Amino acid sequence: MTLLKPLFGVFALAVITAASAGAQTLDVHKTPWCGCCEAWAIRMEEAGFDVEIHETEDLNAVKAEHGVPGDLLSCHTATIDGYVIEGHVPAGDIRRLLAERPDAAGLAVPGMPHGSPGMETGRVDRYQTLLFGDGPRSVWAEHPAG
Repeated sequence: MTLLKPLFGVFALAVITAASAGAQTLDVHKTPWCGCCEAWAIRMEEAGFDVEIHETEDLNAVKAEHGVPGDLLSCHTATIDGYVIEGHVPAGDIRRLLAERPDAAGLAVPGMPHGSPGMETGRVDRYQTLLFGDGPRSVWAEHPAG
C-alpha cells in the first residue's frame, strides 16, 4: 500500500493538470477578414491561453447560440470553460473570471475600444468589462484612458 500512495499522488496531479490545461483554451469565433480579432487572439496566446480559432461568416448565429445580448456585441465571440467572452476582453479579466467562477454567462467589452487588447491604435480610451448573464449586469473591471 505504501508504494501506491506516490503513484496515486502522481495520477491525481496529472488529472488536475490536464483539467486545468483544458480549462485554459479559448475557442474564438471570428470572421475570416477581421484583423483586430486576430490581434486579440495573439494577445491571449501571449498571456498564456491556448487559442483555437474558428472562422465563420455568420457570427450572429454564434452570438445568438451563446446568448450574447445585442447591446454587448463586438467583433468576435469566444468561449472558455463554460463562459462566453465577447469582444476585446483583457486576459487578466478572463483569469479573474476563471478564478472566481461567478454565476454568469460571461464577460463582454462592447464595441471595439481603442487601447483594448487587439485594438492598440496609439489611442487609449476608457472602457469597462461587463459581467452578464440571467441576472443584472455589473462592471467587472474598469480600464482607464491613457
